[in-house]
Amino acid sequence: MSILPKALTVPARSLLSRWFAARAPKSDNATLNLRNVYIFFSREGLLFAVLLIITFIAGINYGNNLVLGLCFYLISVWLISFHVTFAHISGLQVRLLDVTMAEAGAPVWVTLQLRNDSRRPRRQLLFTFEQVASEQTEQKPYKKADKNNDNQHEINADSQLSVLVTRLQDEQIIRLPVQTYRRGQLQLPRLKIKTVYPLGIMRAWSYVYFARSAWVYPKPEVFDWQAQYAIASPEDLPIGGQYRQGQDDFERLDNYIEGESLARVSWGHVARGQGMFTKHFADPVGHEQTLDYTDMPAAQHEQKLAQMAYGALTLGELGVPFNMRLPNEITVNKHATATMGEGEVFAQACLLRLAKSP
Repeated sequence: MSILPKALTVPARSLLSRWFAARAPKSDNATLNLRNVYIFFSREGLLFAVLLIITFIAGINYGNNLVLGLCFYLISVWLISFHVTFAHISGLQVRLLDVTMAEAGAPVWVTLQLRNDSRRPRRQLLFTFEQVASEQTEQKPYKKADKNNDNQHEINADSQLSVLVTRLQDEQIIRLPVQTYRRGQLQLPRLKIKTVYPLGIMRAWSYVYFARSAWVYPKPEVFDWQAQYAIASPEDLPIGGQYRQGQDDFERLDNYIEGESLARVSWGHVARGQGMFTKHFADPVGHEQTLDYTDMPAAQHEQKLAQMAYGALTLGELGVPFNMRLPNEITVNKHATATMGEGEVFAQACLLRLAKSP
Protein backbone atom coordinates (compact mmCIF):
# COMPACT_ATOMS: atom_id res chain seq x y z
CA MET A 1 0.00 0.00 0.00
CA SER A 2 2.88 2.38 0.70
CA ILE A 3 4.42 1.87 -2.76
CA LEU A 4 1.53 3.50 -4.65
CA PRO A 5 1.78 6.99 -3.06
CA LYS A 6 5.55 6.93 -3.52
CA ALA A 7 5.18 5.95 -7.19
CA LEU A 8 2.76 8.84 -7.68
CA THR A 9 4.85 11.46 -5.88
CA VAL A 10 8.09 10.75 -7.78
CA PRO A 11 6.74 11.90 -11.20
CA ALA A 12 5.05 14.87 -9.55
CA ARG A 13 8.30 15.94 -7.92
CA SER A 14 10.14 15.51 -11.20
CA LEU A 15 7.63 17.74 -12.98
CA LEU A 16 7.87 20.37 -10.25
CA SER A 17 11.68 20.29 -10.36
CA ARG A 18 11.66 20.87 -14.13
CA TRP A 19 9.16 23.69 -13.73
CA PHE A 20 11.28 25.37 -11.03
CA ALA A 21 14.42 25.02 -13.18
CA ALA A 22 12.67 26.56 -16.19
CA ARG A 23 11.81 29.68 -14.18
CA ALA A 24 15.38 30.12 -12.86
CA PRO A 25 18.10 29.80 -15.56
CA LYS A 26 21.59 28.77 -14.50
CA SER A 27 23.76 31.68 -13.43
CA ASP A 28 26.45 32.45 -10.86
CA ASN A 29 24.65 35.71 -10.01
CA ALA A 30 21.00 35.53 -9.04
CA THR A 31 18.44 38.03 -7.75
CA LEU A 32 15.28 36.79 -6.06
CA ASN A 33 12.19 38.39 -7.58
CA LEU A 34 8.57 37.78 -8.42
CA ARG A 35 9.47 35.14 -11.01
CA ASN A 36 11.49 32.79 -8.81
CA VAL A 37 10.10 33.34 -5.28
CA TYR A 38 7.35 31.00 -4.09
CA ILE A 39 5.15 31.27 -1.03
CA PHE A 40 2.75 28.91 0.73
CA PHE A 41 1.51 28.00 4.18
CA SER A 42 4.06 26.57 6.56
CA ARG A 43 3.21 23.55 8.73
CA GLU A 44 2.07 25.84 11.50
CA GLY A 45 0.33 28.00 8.92
CA LEU A 46 -1.82 25.05 7.83
CA LEU A 47 -3.14 24.81 11.38
CA PHE A 48 -3.78 28.56 11.23
CA ALA A 49 -5.77 28.08 8.01
CA VAL A 50 -7.86 25.36 9.68
CA LEU A 51 -8.55 27.80 12.51
CA LEU A 52 -9.77 30.40 9.99
CA ILE A 53 -12.15 27.90 8.43
CA ILE A 54 -13.51 26.78 11.82
CA THR A 55 -14.12 30.33 13.07
CA PHE A 56 -15.79 31.33 9.79
CA ILE A 57 -18.14 28.30 9.82
CA ALA A 58 -18.93 28.83 13.51
CA GLY A 59 -19.69 32.51 12.97
CA ILE A 60 -21.97 31.84 10.00
CA ASN A 61 -23.68 28.88 11.67
CA TYR A 62 -24.48 30.67 14.92
CA GLY A 63 -24.76 34.17 13.51
CA ASN A 64 -22.21 35.42 16.04
CA ASN A 65 -20.70 38.74 15.01
CA LEU A 66 -17.87 38.46 17.55
CA VAL A 67 -16.70 35.16 16.07
CA LEU A 68 -16.94 36.59 12.55
CA GLY A 69 -15.02 39.65 13.69
CA LEU A 70 -12.29 37.40 15.12
CA CYS A 71 -12.23 35.47 11.82
CA PHE A 72 -11.82 38.64 9.73
CA TYR A 73 -9.11 39.90 12.10
CA LEU A 74 -7.19 36.63 11.70
CA ILE A 75 -7.60 36.85 7.92
CA SER A 76 -6.09 40.34 7.96
CA VAL A 77 -3.14 39.01 10.00
CA TRP A 78 -2.68 36.26 7.41
CA LEU A 79 -2.74 38.73 4.49
CA ILE A 80 -0.20 41.02 6.19
CA SER A 81 2.05 38.02 6.95
CA PHE A 82 1.71 36.94 3.31
CA HIS A 83 2.95 40.31 2.07
CA VAL A 84 5.72 40.79 4.65
CA THR A 85 7.16 37.27 4.24
CA PHE A 86 7.30 37.61 0.45
CA ALA A 87 8.87 41.07 0.59
CA HIS A 88 11.40 39.83 3.15
CA ILE A 89 13.05 37.42 0.72
CA SER A 90 12.38 39.23 -2.57
CA GLY A 91 15.27 41.37 -3.80
CA LEU A 92 18.01 39.31 -2.15
CA GLN A 93 21.13 38.93 -4.34
CA VAL A 94 23.25 35.77 -4.30
CA ARG A 95 26.64 35.52 -5.98
CA LEU A 96 28.88 32.45 -6.28
CA LEU A 97 32.46 33.37 -5.35
CA ASP A 98 34.42 30.12 -5.15
CA VAL A 99 34.08 26.34 -5.32
CA THR A 100 36.83 24.21 -3.81
CA MET A 101 38.15 20.90 -5.11
CA ALA A 102 37.85 17.80 -2.92
CA GLU A 103 38.52 14.10 -2.94
CA ALA A 104 35.73 11.64 -3.64
CA GLY A 105 33.64 11.11 -0.52
CA ALA A 106 34.56 14.47 1.03
CA PRO A 107 32.47 17.65 0.68
CA VAL A 108 33.36 20.52 -1.60
CA TRP A 109 32.87 23.95 -0.06
CA VAL A 110 30.93 26.64 -1.89
CA THR A 111 31.51 30.28 -0.97
CA LEU A 112 28.54 32.61 -1.51
CA GLN A 113 28.20 36.37 -1.24
CA LEU A 114 24.83 37.65 -0.03
CA ARG A 115 23.82 41.23 -0.72
CA ASN A 116 20.89 43.17 0.71
CA ASP A 117 20.18 46.52 -0.94
CA SER A 118 17.21 47.21 1.31
CA ARG A 119 17.52 49.53 4.28
CA ARG A 120 15.84 47.01 6.52
CA PRO A 121 17.86 43.96 7.58
CA ARG A 122 16.73 40.53 6.49
CA ARG A 123 16.35 37.92 9.21
CA GLN A 124 16.06 34.16 9.59
CA LEU A 125 17.24 33.12 6.11
CA LEU A 126 18.03 29.42 5.73
CA PHE A 127 20.43 28.31 2.95
CA THR A 128 20.68 24.64 1.94
CA PHE A 129 22.05 22.73 -1.04
CA GLU A 130 19.45 20.11 -1.93
CA GLN A 131 20.87 16.82 -3.17
CA VAL A 132 18.41 14.49 -4.83
CA ALA A 133 18.41 10.88 -3.65
CA SER A 134 18.88 9.61 -7.23
CA GLU A 135 22.06 11.69 -7.55
CA GLN A 136 23.41 10.17 -4.35
CA THR A 137 22.95 6.63 -5.64
CA GLU A 138 24.32 7.39 -9.11
CA GLN A 139 27.40 9.26 -7.91
CA LYS A 140 28.83 6.72 -5.51
CA PRO A 141 32.63 6.80 -5.70
CA TYR A 142 34.93 3.91 -6.45
CA LYS A 143 36.07 2.27 -3.24
CA LYS A 144 37.41 -1.06 -2.12
CA ALA A 145 35.23 -3.62 -0.40
CA ASP A 146 35.52 -2.43 3.17
CA LYS A 147 32.57 -2.47 5.51
CA ASN A 148 33.89 0.42 7.58
CA ASN A 149 34.38 2.61 4.51
CA ASP A 150 30.93 1.74 3.15
CA ASN A 151 29.28 2.72 6.42
CA GLN A 152 31.20 5.95 6.48
CA HIS A 153 30.00 6.88 2.98
CA GLU A 154 26.40 6.06 3.91
CA ILE A 155 26.61 8.31 6.95
CA ASN A 156 28.08 11.14 4.90
CA ALA A 157 25.46 10.72 2.19
CA ASP A 158 22.60 11.16 4.63
CA SER A 159 24.05 14.24 6.30
CA GLN A 160 22.87 17.60 4.98
CA LEU A 161 24.13 20.86 6.42
CA SER A 162 22.44 24.25 6.30
CA VAL A 163 23.46 27.78 7.19
CA LEU A 164 21.02 30.05 9.03
CA VAL A 165 21.62 33.78 8.60
CA THR A 166 19.88 35.43 11.52
CA ARG A 167 20.50 39.00 10.34
CA LEU A 168 21.68 40.23 6.95
CA GLN A 169 22.60 43.88 6.53
CA ASP A 170 24.43 44.99 3.37
CA GLU A 171 26.80 42.07 2.52
CA GLN A 172 27.78 38.78 4.10
CA ILE A 173 29.92 35.79 3.07
CA ILE A 174 28.80 32.23 3.87
CA ARG A 175 30.24 28.78 3.06
CA LEU A 176 28.13 25.70 2.37
CA PRO A 177 29.21 22.06 1.90
CA VAL A 178 28.14 19.82 -0.98
CA GLN A 179 28.73 16.10 -0.49
CA THR A 180 30.62 14.25 -3.26
CA TYR A 181 30.28 10.59 -4.23
CA ARG A 182 32.53 9.90 -7.21
CA ARG A 183 35.46 11.28 -9.17
CA GLY A 184 34.89 13.73 -12.00
CA GLN A 185 32.84 16.82 -12.66
CA LEU A 186 30.13 17.62 -10.13
CA GLN A 187 27.25 19.85 -11.12
CA LEU A 188 26.24 21.85 -8.08
CA PRO A 189 22.74 20.97 -6.83
CA ARG A 190 20.15 23.68 -6.54
CA LEU A 191 20.43 26.09 -3.63
CA LYS A 192 17.27 26.51 -1.58
CA ILE A 193 16.71 29.79 0.29
CA LYS A 194 13.84 29.71 2.78
CA THR A 195 12.32 31.95 5.43
CA VAL A 196 9.20 31.95 7.63
CA TYR A 197 9.80 35.43 9.06
CA PRO A 198 8.06 37.16 10.79
CA LEU A 199 5.12 35.11 12.14
CA GLY A 200 5.88 31.63 10.87
CA ILE A 201 2.49 31.35 9.18
CA MET A 202 3.77 31.62 5.61
CA ARG A 203 6.85 30.00 4.11
CA ALA A 204 8.63 31.78 1.26
CA TRP A 205 11.40 30.04 -0.64
CA SER A 206 13.41 30.24 -3.84
CA TYR A 207 15.81 28.04 -5.85
CA VAL A 208 19.12 29.14 -7.35
CA TYR A 209 20.82 27.06 -10.07
CA PHE A 210 24.52 27.80 -10.48
CA ALA A 211 26.30 27.42 -13.82
CA ARG A 212 29.72 26.66 -12.34
CA SER A 213 30.63 23.09 -11.46
CA ALA A 214 33.11 21.48 -9.06
CA TRP A 215 35.87 18.95 -9.71
CA VAL A 216 36.38 15.87 -7.56
CA TYR A 217 39.68 13.99 -7.66
CA PRO A 218 40.01 10.30 -6.67
CA LYS A 219 40.41 9.44 -3.02
CA PRO A 220 44.15 8.81 -2.50
CA GLU A 221 45.06 5.16 -2.04
CA VAL A 222 48.28 4.39 -0.21
CA PHE A 223 50.91 2.35 -2.03
CA ASP A 224 54.66 1.94 -1.67
CA TRP A 225 55.67 4.73 -4.02
CA GLN A 226 59.23 4.88 -2.66
CA ALA A 227 59.82 1.26 -3.70
CA GLN A 228 58.19 1.96 -7.04
CA TYR A 229 60.40 4.98 -7.79
CA ALA A 230 63.53 4.17 -5.78
CA ILE A 231 66.93 5.09 -7.28
CA ALA A 232 69.33 2.18 -7.68
CA SER A 233 72.39 3.83 -6.14
CA PRO A 234 73.39 7.23 -4.76
CA GLU A 235 75.76 7.69 -7.73
CA ASP A 236 72.75 7.83 -10.06
CA LEU A 237 71.47 10.97 -8.33
CA PRO A 238 71.95 14.14 -10.41
CA ILE A 239 73.22 17.30 -8.80
CA GLY A 240 70.52 18.97 -6.76
CA GLY A 241 68.76 15.81 -5.68
CA GLN A 242 66.27 15.94 -2.81
CA TYR A 243 67.27 14.52 0.58
CA ARG A 244 65.79 14.09 4.02
CA GLN A 245 67.31 13.35 7.38
CA GLY A 246 67.98 9.64 7.76
CA GLN A 247 70.57 6.93 8.31
CA ASP A 248 71.97 5.89 4.92
CA ASP A 249 74.25 8.43 3.20
CA PHE A 250 76.81 10.72 4.80
CA GLU A 251 75.87 14.40 4.42
CA ARG A 252 78.11 16.70 6.54
CA LEU A 253 80.13 17.23 9.72
CA ASP A 254 79.09 19.68 12.41
CA ASN A 255 80.67 20.71 15.68
CA TYR A 256 79.68 18.40 18.51
CA ILE A 257 76.94 19.77 20.77
CA GLU A 258 76.75 18.47 24.32
CA GLY A 259 73.94 15.98 24.66
CA GLU A 260 74.17 14.53 21.15
CA SER A 261 74.58 10.78 20.71
CA LEU A 262 78.21 9.61 20.99
CA ALA A 263 77.50 7.03 18.29
CA ARG A 264 77.51 9.85 15.71
CA VAL A 265 80.84 11.31 16.86
CA SER A 266 83.64 11.11 14.30
CA TRP A 267 86.24 9.39 16.51
CA GLY A 268 88.80 9.51 13.70
CA HIS A 269 88.98 13.29 14.01
CA VAL A 270 89.19 12.98 17.80
CA ALA A 271 92.15 10.55 17.48
CA ARG A 272 93.96 12.99 15.19
CA GLY A 273 93.41 15.79 17.69
CA GLN A 274 91.14 17.77 15.38
CA GLY A 275 88.30 18.07 17.88
CA MET A 276 84.89 16.46 18.26
CA PHE A 277 82.56 16.49 15.26
CA THR A 278 79.12 14.96 14.74
CA LYS A 279 78.35 13.07 11.53
CA HIS A 280 74.99 13.76 9.86
CA PHE A 281 73.36 11.41 7.37
CA ALA A 282 70.58 11.84 4.81
CA ASP A 283 68.41 9.53 2.75
CA PRO A 284 67.83 10.35 -0.90
CA VAL A 285 64.16 11.00 -1.59
CA GLY A 286 64.61 11.23 -5.33
CA HIS A 287 65.13 13.68 -8.14
CA GLU A 288 62.56 14.58 -10.80
CA GLN A 289 60.21 11.71 -10.23
CA THR A 290 57.66 10.66 -12.86
CA LEU A 291 54.22 9.45 -11.82
CA ASP A 292 53.33 7.18 -14.72
CA TYR A 293 49.90 5.61 -15.06
CA THR A 294 51.39 2.40 -16.45
CA ASP A 295 53.67 2.00 -13.42
CA MET A 296 50.85 1.93 -10.87
CA PRO A 297 50.60 -1.52 -9.21
CA ALA A 298 46.77 -1.59 -9.23
CA ALA A 299 44.74 -3.40 -11.88
CA GLN A 300 41.63 -1.21 -12.13
CA HIS A 301 41.53 2.20 -13.78
CA GLU A 302 40.01 4.14 -10.88
CA GLN A 303 42.37 2.49 -8.40
CA LYS A 304 45.37 3.50 -10.52
CA LEU A 305 44.18 7.11 -10.50
CA ALA A 306 43.71 6.92 -6.72
CA GLN A 307 47.31 5.74 -6.31
CA MET A 308 48.54 8.54 -8.55
CA ALA A 309 46.65 11.01 -6.35
CA TYR A 310 48.46 9.65 -3.31
CA GLY A 311 51.80 9.95 -5.10
CA ALA A 312 51.12 13.54 -6.16
CA LEU A 313 50.15 14.58 -2.63
CA THR A 314 53.18 12.84 -1.10
CA LEU A 315 55.70 14.29 -3.54
CA GLY A 316 54.09 17.71 -3.22
CA GLU A 317 54.49 17.68 0.55
CA LEU A 318 58.14 16.57 0.26
CA GLY A 319 58.91 19.25 -2.33
CA VAL A 320 60.32 16.74 -4.82
CA PRO A 321 60.15 17.85 -8.51
CA PHE A 322 57.92 15.47 -10.47
CA ASN A 323 55.67 15.19 -13.47
CA MET A 324 52.58 13.14 -14.17
CA ARG A 325 51.80 10.95 -17.17
CA LEU A 326 48.17 9.95 -17.70
CA PRO A 327 46.87 7.26 -20.10
CA ASN A 328 45.09 9.67 -22.45
CA GLU A 329 48.24 11.81 -22.69
CA ILE A 330 50.36 8.75 -23.45
CA THR A 331 48.14 7.61 -26.32
CA VAL A 332 47.66 11.08 -27.82
CA ASN A 333 51.30 12.13 -27.90
CA LYS A 334 53.94 9.59 -27.00
CA HIS A 335 56.84 12.01 -27.51
CA ALA A 336 55.44 14.95 -25.51
CA THR A 337 57.37 16.02 -22.43
CA ALA A 338 55.21 16.45 -19.36
CA THR A 339 55.42 19.65 -17.35
CA MET A 340 57.74 19.40 -14.36
CA GLY A 341 56.83 21.05 -11.07
CA GLU A 342 57.04 20.81 -7.32
CA GLY A 343 55.22 21.84 -4.17
CA GLU A 344 51.62 21.70 -3.06
CA VAL A 345 50.39 24.10 -5.76
CA PHE A 346 51.67 21.83 -8.53
CA ALA A 347 50.23 18.81 -6.68
CA GLN A 348 46.79 20.47 -6.71
CA ALA A 349 47.13 21.04 -10.46
CA CYS A 350 47.92 17.34 -10.89
CA LEU A 351 44.87 16.41 -8.81
CA LEU A 352 42.75 18.55 -11.11
CA ARG A 353 44.12 16.63 -14.10
CA LEU A 354 43.20 13.37 -12.37
CA ALA A 355 39.68 14.68 -11.76
CA LYS A 356 39.29 15.55 -15.45
CA SER A 357 40.79 12.29 -16.69
CA PRO A 358 38.26 10.09 -18.57
